[in-house]
Parts: sequence; C-alpha cells; structure tokens
Amino acid sequence: MAATASMAVFFAKTPYQSHSRPKSLNTLFTPSFKLPVSLTTRPKTNRRIRISDGLIEPDGGKLVELFVEESRRDVKKREAGLLPKIGLSSIDIQWVHVLSEGWASPLRGFMRESEFLQTLHFNSLRLEDGSVVNMSVPIVLAIDDAQKSRIGESTRVALVDAEENTIAILNDIEIYKHPKEERIARTWGTTAPGLPYVDETITNAGNWLIGGDLEVIEPVKYHDGLDHFRLSPAKLREEFARRNADAVFAFQLRNPVHNGHALLMTDTRRRLLEMGYENPILLLHPLGGFTKADDVPLSWRMKQHEKVLEDGVLDPETTVVSIFPSPMHYAGPTEVQWHAKARINAGANFYIVGRDPAGMGHPVEKRDLYNADHGKKVLSMAPGLERLNILPFKVAAYDKTQGQMAFFDPSRAQDFLFISGTKMRALAKSKESPPDGFMCPGGWKVLVDYYDSLAPAANGKVPTAIPA
Repeated sequence: MAATASMAVFFAKTPYQSHSRPKSLNTLFTPSFKLPVSLTTRPKTNRRIRISDGLIEPDGGKLVELFVEESRRDVKKREAGLLPKIGLSSIDIQWVHVLSEGWASPLRGFMRESEFLQTLHFNSLRLEDGSVVNMSVPIVLAIDDAQKSRIGESTRVALVDAEENTIAILNDIEIYKHPKEERIARTWGTTAPGLPYVDETITNAGNWLIGGDLEVIEPVKYHDGLDHFRLSPAKLREEFARRNADAVFAFQLRNPVHNGHALLMTDTRRRLLEMGYENPILLLHPLGGFTKADDVPLSWRMKQHEKVLEDGVLDPETTVVSIFPSPMHYAGPTEVQWHAKARINAGANFYIVGRDPAGMGHPVEKRDLYNADHGKKVLSMAPGLERLNILPFKVAAYDKTQGQMAFFDPSRAQDFLFISGTKMRALAKSKESPPDGFMCPGGWKVLVDYYDSLAPAANGKVPTAIPA
C-alpha cells in the first residue's frame, strides 16, 4: 500500500462528536508543579487534572508564526539581496523551521542575549506581563569573526542556504559573545568530549551569536517525500479540532515503535476515557531533525510507523502521525522540557514521558549520562509547564507466559524478558526474529531491511548511515 494511502491517518474521520467535560477527575497521573505532592514521595495519591473544553492555549496566548505574506515574498527577496548574508547549516535551517511555525512560541526569532541567558540559567522566559513560559534549550545562530565583520553596522541580515537561496531575513539584530563552554556545561551538565550535537554544531562554531526577529520567506520544505507529514502546530490544531478532540496526548519518539510502546499509548487512551474524556486523540510525534549517526534515520522510522498503523497495532481513527522538526540534543532532563513545551504549542494537554527521556550513554564512561528517572521528575516541577499533564511511562516488557508485551509485574519478575534497544538492533542486524508479539511483523521487516541496507556492498564499502 502506498504511503499516502496507508498513512492517511491525518484525515480519517472519527465517530466522536462531543466536547463535554470529563465526568470524573480522579487520576493517578503525575501532578503538575503547582500541586504540593511530588512524583515519587506519594505516587498513590489521586489528584485533580487540569481540564478544558477546548485545546490548550499556546505559550504566551498566541501561536507565533513568522512567515512573510505570499504577496510580499518577491519584495522581501529583493530586500534580502541588498543585505549582508549569513550562511545556514542544515541544522540552522531546522531551527528556522521550528521558529517559523511557532513550536517555540512566543519566540520571534533566534535568541538575543537576554533570552539566551534566561534559557541557560532559568530554563524559562519571563514575558512582559510577568508570566513565565518554559524554554530549556538555547535556539541560537552562531557566526564567526569574518561574518561579524561583514555585517558591520547593518541592523538586518539575510539568511541563506548552501545554494545561496534566501531562507529568511533577521531584523533588529543583536550580536553577542558565544560562551561555548558555559552553554555546553549548562545544557548537558558535562563538557565531556563526544556529545553528538556539540560536535556537530558548537565545537567548531563561531565565537559570536546573532539574534533578532525572523521573517521567513516561505515554509521550509525538505523534498524528501515526507513533507506531507510535517504538520505545523496550526495544522495540527486544525486537525484536532476537526476530529472533535477533547484531549490530546503526545508521544515523543526517535526509535521504531514496538508493541510495548503501543500498549502504553492504547492504555493511556483507555485511562483518559475512564476519566470521562470522550475523544482523546494520540499525537504520535517522531523527532525529525538532527539525530546521532547510530539512530535509525527518519525515512526508515516513518516506514516502520506506517506498518504499525497498517497492521492495526495503533488505531488510525484516533491517531495523528506527524513529524516534529526539532534537532535532537540528547540533553536529558533539560531537553525533555523543550519536547514537552513544544507539544503544548501544538495543542497537546497530556504528555507521555518515559525512562531516560532525551538521554544517551555517557560519551566517555560506560554508564548512562543522566539518571533515568530525572526526566519525569523534572517535568512534574518545571516552571512554565504547569498547564501540561505529565503521564509517566509504565514499564512494559515481554511476558513469556502470555507471549506478548505487557506491563511489568514485579511479583513475577521471572516471567518477563526485557529487550533493550541494543538487543533489538542486534537481532535486526543478524536478521533474527524477536519473540512473537514484540513488534508487528511488517514493522520488524522494515527494521531488518534498514540494517540490511548497511551491509557491505560488492565493493566492500559500507554505506554511511546519514543522520535524519
């Protein structure tokens, strides 16, 4: 089945029509920052969740989109031709994409110094009205001494891609020092060598940062056959409203979906229905920006997600699949706040958080870089995320007695088999099958095909896995 047909999950009609309030407000879901009970000290206490008759408001009260009106695009391109030019890397363009569609609302462009410092030191931004919104990762643009010199006294610059095509104009610019070590230490909690995003974007970047307000000439497109999955926050909100969603729960992932993930998502929907919601909609939201080289590339992940829907593991009627355009930092509890905040702007009022979200192995030592439980604990307390309901990830494993993925029962731990991501990749690389019920057959075949594509060719060369 063609992708456009089999993944036409965006616009499948839903039988639900109600926006009524939930009948029951008791839940075991994690409380927010403003509630006095912590995630871990009293996990069995029922607390009220925040409810709404409509979609959650974007941060700052309004979704900030930064596109030039279509009728003025030619005028802006001519203006850009007269301005100093700053070349953008592929990751810089991903950040332009993020900013232009309002994922980082209420930001209006690359951060000026005051915004950068608030992000580094407070993981949040204070707005003019005194309110606070979460902002945990710097969204900045680096330039070198030569570029700074070329800008001179200009208050505007044109941002161009590798082919000199104008992507955007940056207005009312501010140039300030790029404190690389402080940025790395505060974002990642370490300056150890080998952090993928640092190596890719910071280590060899310029010694200056340039901030300002963006005017993006036209929506960013990648022409990779996946652009129809890249729904903006505004488009997602339209789709949720069209489906009469009275709750939206988001699941962030950068890996293939196995049946344990699916169990968690379907169980979350069941719990929301039990609480009185009539049409909770799942936002299955794979990360589509920069990832490290050993992650499965986006195109293959989307093929795998397609098979999960085709095989009925997830219900297309109640699932919206879309690509989140952000680059991946692998910055653990710091970055998971960004992932959650961005989904508020897309309309999600529930966010599923798992073990070691946005984490990775230590780049030097043989251990996890972050405590696996800190991400969900931080989200329950993070300033600016009070409106978001955090759903801690239940632990799922393969139940040998049932021959399927199930929620782990510590009273019979011997019956469960934990299949790590490392083990899963090893099985796929060797073309071995996992236990029946671990992943749908179509999805597993995609994974096997991906690793098979990396096998040495006749000339002995191994294809390079290109980060998404």
